[in-house]
Amino acid sequence: MTALQTATIVHVDAETGFSGGEVQVFLLMQGLAKRGWRNVLVAPPASAALERAASLGIETRPIAMRNDLHGGAVIELRRAFLECGGELVHLHSGRATWLGGLAARLAKLPAITTRRMDRKVRGGVRTRLVYRSLTRRVAAISPAVVRALERGGVPKERIRLIWSSIDPAALAPRRSREELRAELGVPADALVLLTLGALVPRKGIDVLLAALAELEEESVRPLLWVGGDGDARAKLEKRAKKLRLAERVRFLGARRDVGDLLAAADVFVMPSRREGLGVAALEAMSASLPLVASNVGGLGEAVVDGRTGLLVPPEDVSALAAALKRMLADAPFRASCAAEGPRRILEGFHVDQMVAGYEALYRELLAEPSAGASNRTPPA
Repeated sequence: MTALQTATIVHVDAETGFSGGEVQVFLLMQGLAKRGWRNVLVAPPASAALERAASLGIETRPIAMRNDLHGGAVIELRRAFLECGGELVHLHSGRATWLGGLAARLAKLPAITTRRMDRKVRGGVRTRLVYRSLTRRVAAISPAVVRALERGGVPKERIRLIWSSIDPAALAPRRSREELRAELGVPADALVLLTLGALVPRKGIDVLLAALAELEEESVRPLLWVGGDGDARAKLEKRAKKLRLAERVRFLGARRDVGDLLAAADVFVMPSRREGLGVAALEAMSASLPLVASNVGGLGEAVVDGRTGLLVPPEDVSALAAALKRMLADAPFRASCAAEGPRRILEGFHVDQMVAGYEALYRELLAEPSAGASNRTPPA
């Protein structure tokens, strides 16, 4: 394959919801399309990703992937790969990697997977199959994920570091700071903390609520907006009431106006217990919002302590409260962190850099003799 050739990439995502991983899949597909690559998305019927793809004009194939033992899905995936003229398969979730990897092997197509979590890869026969036989390469979204893969026994030569990314242009606010605050009934001069993400235990929102309660005795008493939804929402709302924070914490649910929220807040908080990277933190930096975040996984590698924000140990309520107090009380420091955010994004987290990384990986695999014949055409 020459440097000017493109191919048909089949992307497989077994998730039914739409979270940070799916955001990355769509950024990649849209970026690849602009460079002449053909993309086909395979996802469960009625999934949010399939719906979004159809609205954007991306080719889709609905296939149910109910569990890891769903043999029928493997057969359907193989058929879809061949019918749509797939030349390389890109697997984007755990279940997709297993089922799609088996299908790609049966279809005799090269496959790669993207690993987004920094927890240690489990050992055993299945892991060896996935990372040594069913896939040719694994893309890790941060150095922390690279280390987790290496600890799990994945051969170094099969791992490629390709940072997750954002498209700053897509985050441009559509409403002014004043308009959104008025809509949410928040005074123009109030200090507002913002956190975005799935409401699940690993995101540490319970830790943030406890830290906010510690600030009750302080002169700085910020409001908190929690954007996102998930299984833990009801429990977190109950916890906020128990801590007497109900009037200061607003659970906003899933939102599409992320750019507006970022523009209307003063500090972004990401108190995760575990994080492969944390795209929401990248979005905050791009929007010139200072951060207070847990020093875990790729999150602690993307946020530069003292430059774009403050890093604290995970699950340390007092440390988080102290960092919030410092950030909120020191306006010049907040302004300095805000100014550094967009510069940090340009150091390696822009969508164009991610797309270029995957292009290079695709071409590397498609150039291997065992990749098979193709019907590739030059980009326009």
